Amino acid sequence: MSTFAKRERLLLAELLETVGPEAPTLCEGWRTRDLAAHVVVRERRPDAAGGIIVKQLASRLDRTMEEFAAKPYEELIQLIRTGPPRFSPFRIKQLDEASNTVEFYIHGEDVRRAQPDWTPRELDPVFQDALWSRLERTARLMGRGTPTGLVLRRPDGRTAVANRGTPVVTATGEPSELLLFLYGRQSAATVDLVGDEDAVTALHSGKQLGV
Repeated sequence: MSTFAKRERLLLAELLETVGPEAPTLCEGWRTRDLAAHVVVRERRPDAAGGIIVKQLASRLDRTMEEFAAKPYEELIQLIRTGPPRFSPFRIKQLDEASNTVEFYIHGEDVRRAQPDWTPRELDPVFQDALWSRLERTARLMGRGTPTGLVLRRPDGRTAVANRGTPVVTATGEPSELLLFLYGRQSAATVDLVGDEDAVTALHSGKQLGV
């Protein structure tokens, strides 16, 4: 049975292939070639990918990213499609699903929403629920740096607390949009923000969200 992670992987590869290597993305400073290199390095070079989180490894990550970005674009796309190497932990279905569903969905939207003629993607309720489940588990981690309290609310009223600070801002939207918002894509996410005016402005325009 196909998993969400596998589906999102193939959709991301298709998007990257369609727009080409020099298209813009929502990731500051990255064209599509850079984003493709990031995805491949994350799965195939764990010795360098740690630099995404660990500052001491950042220089190694930068060098490795440059090496992969210099490869033929078609090769990068094929590496994304085929997935991690045989002995990678990402080959384990449960880990792939837990680690890559959100990763590939967000990067797909990084490509889609950066194009001038982009159109919204319709997501089925089952996938929205899957994204909400992951959002509930990561909300506190991703929202820890916000200068305000932050509550995430689905249209059906279910909520998740991302930060218990004050004043409180409530962000309402579909799980897919709340994920984009919480992962630092505030300007591209379709959410309604309600709360103290200054807090809303700081939250919407700041860089406190995301990794």
